[in-house]
Amino acid sequence: MSAQVKFTLDETQIPKYWYNIAADLPTPPAVLHPATQQPVGPSDLESLFPMELILQEVSTEREIEIPEPVRDIFRLWRPSPLIRARRLEQALDTPAKIYFKYEGVSPAGSHKPNSAIPQAWFNKQAGIKKLTTETGAGQWGSSLAFAGSLFGIDVTVYQVRCSYDQKPYRRALMETYGAKCISSPSTQTESGRAALAANPDSPGSLGIAISEAVEIAVKNPDVKYALGSVLNHVLLHQTIIGQEAIKQFELTGDDPDVIIACAGGGSNFAGLAFPFLGLTLRGGRRRRVIAVEPAACPTLTRGKYAYDYGDTAHLTPLVKMHTLGSTFVPPGFHAGGLRYHGMSGQVSQAYELGLIEARAYQQLACFEAGVQFARAEGIVPAPESTHAVRCAIDEALRCKAEGKAETICFNLSGHGHFDMGAYINYFSGKLVDQDYDAAELASSLAELPQVAAE
Repeated sequence: MSAQVKFTLDETQIPKYWYNIAADLPTPPAVLHPATQQPVGPSDLESLFPMELILQEVSTEREIEIPEPVRDIFRLWRPSPLIRARRLEQALDTPAKIYFKYEGVSPAGSHKPNSAIPQAWFNKQAGIKKLTTETGAGQWGSSLAFAGSLFGIDVTVYQVRCSYDQKPYRRALMETYGAKCISSPSTQTESGRAALAANPDSPGSLGIAISEAVEIAVKNPDVKYALGSVLNHVLLHQTIIGQEAIKQFELTGDDPDVIIACAGGGSNFAGLAFPFLGLTLRGGRRRRVIAVEPAACPTLTRGKYAYDYGDTAHLTPLVKMHTLGSTFVPPGFHAGGLRYHGMSGQVSQAYELGLIEARAYQQLACFEAGVQFARAEGIVPAPESTHAVRCAIDEALRCKAEGKAETICFNLSGHGHFDMGAYINYFSGKLVDQDYDAAELASSLAELPQVAAE
């Protein structure tokens, strides 16, 4: 147990470029305008995003430079550590080597500031003073609130109602950073009022919250919209995770055979996995790459690969992705950041190409794994991250059964310090596995838009 545990890089080794996997993947299906179903151009997105982010969204350049002011702020917590989970290995009695990239060291406690900081900075450069967004568990909302406080930008966050109620401390964190947090669906927007009219007791969904945030941005020229996952430029920003991990593995003497991360919209999964996939796509060795999702919102394992809207009110462009249908509302399980009906187009494309695997777990098994990890390694994972922990433990036990000493790396995308209500419910026996409504899923998929491009 005396061997090295933590592998760190100097601040000078923070990546200077984001890695863009679009340079190494086949040309993806076009993103379509919601009204005309024609491919969108930069001008179609200007009501939502500043031009620099739009250019990143459509870029096929392999490397995109990270502005120096952004890298300077990253120094507050980056590079994040790569940690060998030796005590977990011992507890499992596995020959596998288990590593995790720990993103909970950021001020907001998750990987989300990796994109919140550059998004806020590019908006600031464009003269924007107000941003609107959505959040599930609150990790993205608190991260954008943090970024807004650094750049003097007013931030309004629409938080999915069930998470708004479940996680008051996330809400308090957003308000501490100066943001306004609103329970979604709300009465402040047309899309929110429509959702409440359809179901006054709606638990909310990320699709509904996105509709509310987008509606505010579209109707107010002085407001832009910021998204915490799904879109190409968000995944691009997160690739500093995997780039750092590649450098850190050079210090370990190991090379991961299995890469694991939880997946809701795809940001933290892509952040760790895409740089490794890039090595494979450019002729390097093949690794198993596993995206782990909740069984109650199984976008990759049960969704359809089709064009769909990113929001419930159909205000956003049509993206070809794995989807459960834009009207699908998942049950209110505790991994709020994974309660999204769609998956990133780039992650979906990688899945269709057979570059990645997908696995779905119920929440009790995930919390069991989170507790086991905490008792071995001392870090309490966020409910989203427990999905990756569950998969990593299962892979380590597989290695034990097969007598294989494989190297496993997973992304611990955030700590669970603001999610202890979920752990309280788990220990008291109040936490239960929740299944999606099969009839509702069938109905939602039946309403997918008919797109000639397919």
